[in-house]
Amino acid sequence: MGQQHSEEQGARNVSTEQLSHELALRFARKCFTPLEITHFKDVFRSLADEQDGIHYWKEETLCRFLVIPDALGPGPLVYQMATYLGAFPFPSLAPSILTIEAMLKVVVIMTERYGRVLKNGKADRNKLLFRSLAVFDRRMSSVHEKPSQEALDALREEQPGSGETAITSPIQSHAPRFSIDQPANDDEEEEDDDELALAALDSLDAIEVFKLDQRADTKIHHAQIPVDNFRRLLMLLLIIAPLDAQESLSGHAQRLTAARVEGLRRVADSILWSFTPEQNPGIFYHSFNIIIPASLPYMFDGLNPLFEHFLFSKNIDLSKRRRQSSFSTPLSSPIKPPSIVPQVPDTPLEPLLPREGEILDLNVLCQLAFFLKGSNLFRRLRPLYMGGEAGFSMGSIEQKVFNWRAPSLLLVSGTRLPSEPDGARERAFADTLPPKRFPNGASGNSTSGRVVFGAYLDVPWKHTYKEAIGGSDALLFQLEPIHEVFRASTINTEYATFTKHGVSFGNPPPRARPVSSLSQHATLGAVSLLLDASLEFGVLNHDSNGGGSFHPSQTRKNDWQDRFEIESLEIWGCGGDEEAEKQRAAWAFEDREAAARKTLRMGKDVESDRALLEMAGLIGNHNASGGSMG
Repeated sequence: MGQQHSEEQGARNVSTEQLSHELALRFARKCFTPLEITHFKDVFRSLADEQDGIHYWKEETLCRFLVIPDALGPGPLVYQMATYLGAFPFPSLAPSILTIEAMLKVVVIMTERYGRVLKNGKADRNKLLFRSLAVFDRRMSSVHEKPSQEALDALREEQPGSGETAITSPIQSHAPRFSIDQPANDDEEEEDDDELALAALDSLDAIEVFKLDQRADTKIHHAQIPVDNFRRLLMLLLIIAPLDAQESLSGHAQRLTAARVEGLRRVADSILWSFTPEQNPGIFYHSFNIIIPASLPYMFDGLNPLFEHFLFSKNIDLSKRRRQSSFSTPLSSPIKPPSIVPQVPDTPLEPLLPREGEILDLNVLCQLAFFLKGSNLFRRLRPLYMGGEAGFSMGSIEQKVFNWRAPSLLLVSGTRLPSEPDGARERAFADTLPPKRFPNGASGNSTSGRVVFGAYLDVPWKHTYKEAIGGSDALLFQLEPIHEVFRASTINTEYATFTKHGVSFGNPPPRARPVSSLSQHATLGAVSLLLDASLEFGVLNHDSNGGGSFHPSQTRKNDWQDRFEIESLEIWGCGGDEEAEKQRAAWAFEDREAAARKTLRMGKDVESDRALLEMAGLIGNHNASGGSMG
């Protein structure tokens, strides 16, 4: 009993700064290799400012190192995120000074390396990122925020000792604070350090990673990300989506022409509208928590390679002895120069997109990467069919696409049709559909009536007669004017069809109808896309009750139907040189088969013609020697 009481007394004397120091130690030891720590130290020191013996990074330093484009204006947001994450797991201490320990925690979280110490996944990282961007309304909540506790329970697992990576000179509680480090909740009471220490020691085996207690979770619902801030962040995330490890952002920033920035803003507004359909001044956690997993699961992935830059120093000389510093490496585990140090390749990389289409450009490509893995998109797409070039016909699609033996993307853009058909062609199209029961979908910020829809087909294309094609990875999506992804359902597996009646996703294959049947209407699935046989018109149907091949919207609970005139239609193959070579081989085989059939038909025709000529006496041996009977 006495020993237990003594331990509890010791725990109450542990400061938040000491606990934060211990967490940084754990991250340094388990989330990085000794070589990476060496690079990280050199990067930090070479650019750090110093005041009162404390080395730290300023906003200008961070933005300059990461090459954040000034044209987009997201620099202050990135810095705000860093100063919040640097205080982890004590949000009450944010914004923090970006010391070497704080920056280490920022890099761990941004690169998702925390899984080597903590136990949870991306969902909680998204929650942490929301908090780092959010503005709290103090009038709505006076609840004191408490730290993440499972992040702290890892501190008890082992304590630093001899022969371990150590962090020396921790920031003490009496260290002077900079103006950037003034707490946002300065009108509230101070956190109780004794309670925090007890939580670190006593809440083992119970709390998930980054999860705050119930009172703090209540507070998060009083926070929001200002719309203008989120738009600037979205534009940055679109730019960094294709970023490779060690690839500088400068190359992408140099391509930020006025037209590119305008395109980025248009895409960002489509995404933004899915969060704020009622034009709210900010984005609340409830919608953020629903939309990110459903429609934007990879939106923050570009942060990983961006912050990996901290782990590659251009100045470090591994052949020289490194002096002791705030991170010391044990003698038992000396750092050896690697046989190969990764470098930025000298040869230019293959373009992200071999060419731009009328719909798919770099901005839309990066938008697609927010819900389709970038490794399947960047430098992996091949233009298979372009309606403006090959002609809008089912035969052209069949000729260009059917030999592609890998997944593909269909993109279609157009303009909404008026409520009442205008002209014979529109009336003829309307007659093929059931009467329109739903209103048009939301227009977002668009006043042009332009819509962009698409589908991802995870299997090769082929004719469908009685059964549809596609698997559970198939997707139906809208890119403009609102971003939304409709994922495949297992209730119904009629994902895609290709028939003489047109191309459709989420609709059942057309059934043979009796001649006497008066109904010639197409059957529309609950959530479906239909392009007519002439590829002139299309319709996106959304029934919020669901029950079809694709799940309905997670956020828009209303019903809508967009009928539109097709302006552009593109199909892109997802694959590389190997898939393209297989397609070329299939084409060559078909050409040889066609030539062989043609030769065979010509040979038969020659023999038949010769027999007829002989019978007519026009050719043959009957005119030889003696010729006539007269």
